[in-house]
Amino acid sequence: MSSQPQFRYTQTPSKVLHLRNLPWECAEEELVELCKPFGRIVNTMCNVGANRNQAFVEFADLNQAISMVSYYASSSEPAQVRGKTVYIQYSNRQEIVNNKSSGDVVGNVLLVTIEGVEAGDVSIDVIHLVFSAFGFVHKIATFEKAAGFQALIQYSDADTALNARNALDGRSIPSYLLPAHISSCHLRISFSAHKDLNIKFQSHRSRDYTNPYLPVNSSAIEGTLQPTVGVDGKKKEPESNVLLASIENMQYAVTVDVLHTVFSAFGYVQKIAIFEKNGGTQALIQYPDITTAAVAKESLEGHCIYDGGYCIQ
Repeated sequence: MSSQPQFRYTQTPSKVLHLRNLPWECAEEELVELCKPFGRIVNTMCNVGANRNQAFVEFADLNQAISMVSYYASSSEPAQVRGKTVYIQYSNRQEIVNNKSSGDVVGNVLLVTIEGVEAGDVSIDVIHLVFSAFGFVHKIATFEKAAGFQALIQYSDADTALNARNALDGRSIPSYLLPAHISSCHLRISFSAHKDLNIKFQSHRSRDYTNPYLPVNSSAIEGTLQPTVGVDGKKKEPESNVLLASIENMQYAVTVDVLHTVFSAFGYVQKIAIFEKNGGTQALIQYPDITTAAVAKESLEGHCIYDGGYCIQ
């Protein structure tokens, strides 16, 4: 028998218990059978974690959870399911918010688990491209959890989210949108309890497509800087495939669409982010390569977006 302790004594007691080392695809009935001698079970969350061998069980009363922990802490026989020793500890949560049926309650925000990939294998732009096929995507937030690489996708309404879920759940992202080392990845989609995602920055992990003036995190647009040396041996300004444009003398609105029209004249524009800094308006424009960015910079620097001398770049 493993010498690993079944409990963490330093944790604050909670009526929610965290169970580990469960058998594969442990059923809710098996969890209830293990726990019901100690009290009434009001909620469960099964098959959690990358190996789907963890679960959460919520008792109706804190004392019932304490009773179970105390019993197995002093018992010579460990808690077992299908002959496997189950490790038990108090959960950090005080209740199970996303219960077993929450994923079936239709809402405007989808919880997407992208199976078979690591964080970074699927960019937020690819996710946006895939889910935009079903309607305007308001916001995206990506993160890593025990279940794997996940994303929250916010639509304007539940019907759009439902259509996207019905079409994409269990499907794979097209291979031409994935890195060469990824043969396939599958989407596991449920509904999130969230209604409106709180996106604080535009970045490679989160986007708010309804607010182009949201501050840009330094990691939002990744450019490869290549410092160069001139013929005089002095360092020149580092070249990059990302341009920083300062927009002055604004008399008319400058939107992402306006900038896309202007900068697309010199090549494919991958990303644009507009933000306010030091009382002025600035934008980051990303091209696929340094050469295209250099041509655009040479052609546009000091010129006007609109006729009449307004909005100097």
